[in-house]
Amino acid sequence: MPSLKTYIITRALTVLPTVLILLTVVFFILRVLPGDPIAAMVGQKVPPEVLEKMREEAGLNKPLIVQYVDYLSSVFRGDLGKSMIWGKRPVIDEIMDRFPATLELTIFGFALSVLIGLITGSIAAFRRGSAIDTSMRIYSIVAYTLFIPWFGMLLQMVFGIYLGMFPIGGRIDPGLEPARITGLYVVDSLLTLNFDSLSSALLHLFLPSLTLGIVLSGAYTRLVRNNLIDVLSQDFILAYRARGIRSSKIAFHAMKNAFIPVITLMGLQFAILLAGAVLTETTFSWPGMGTFLLERIQYRDYTSVQGAIVFYALFVALISLIVDVIYALVDPRIRY
Repeated sequence: MPSLKTYIITRALTVLPTVLILLTVVFFILRVLPGDPIAAMVGQKVPPEVLEKMREEAGLNKPLIVQYVDYLSSVFRGDLGKSMIWGKRPVIDEIMDRFPATLELTIFGFALSVLIGLITGSIAAFRRGSAIDTSMRIYSIVAYTLFIPWFGMLLQMVFGIYLGMFPIGGRIDPGLEPARITGLYVVDSLLTLNFDSLSSALLHLFLPSLTLGIVLSGAYTRLVRNNLIDVLSQDFILAYRARGIRSSKIAFHAMKNAFIPVITLMGLQFAILLAGAVLTETTFSWPGMGTFLLERIQYRDYTSVQGAIVFYALFVALISLIVDVIYALVDPRIRY
């Protein structure tokens, strides 16, 4: 598919100016905000000459435009810089420590949201006009308007405190961390056949994933229902029924056609989940990128914040490109 290859190359090239604009905006906003990252790191009682020396080491004594050019040149060499606090580790190492936790939560929350949305949307479409259909539509509205911290704490109280079924925070029980291979505890537990770690990781994942899954499923419920109702009224479905084809086969073909617009929403939701997990991670004390970014913003750690945003931008662009390719493969009528 030559047109698709051309499209992929074009999209990959458009990522560069997008990241550049985003990085530029973040770079200057961080530096015009009040506060001194060096003073925030070491405190206000440090002698002025020590503060000035530390600013010089961090390159903050240079003119703003020089700092900007220096940072851009580092980024385009693949160097996101070093953290300004706590050992001054490379930013990419800090990100790789936290990103697997966010990715794992995102995958499970995303999978639950799609599963719940497909089930509720399909039930509503096939029971159109019934009390069940009305109930599913009310569910989609309520789910979409839920406030994540409130809903997360509600699940913590019911399933964690009152029923004692699931842990209310963290990724895994202390001492049960599997050998690090991918950083995804579930995957690493399976690869090392550590079933105690697997059980603990899944239990810790349940409540935050359920929180995200239910909140995001409302959009899928409405989209699947509306698209499926539209497909079920099309001529080819009527022709199938007239020929006496089994209902299960008709439902399969209807779902396949109704699923095409859902793929776009899936890509957008996955990107939103990945970039917007701050509330969930904070509620469940989840050591991922959301809490990392929030922490570094509070400490005015310029390089960590900028590095995290560049990383997010590239990853979201990659997800968007993958979704477009899948869209073209699912629907052969699409050409780029």
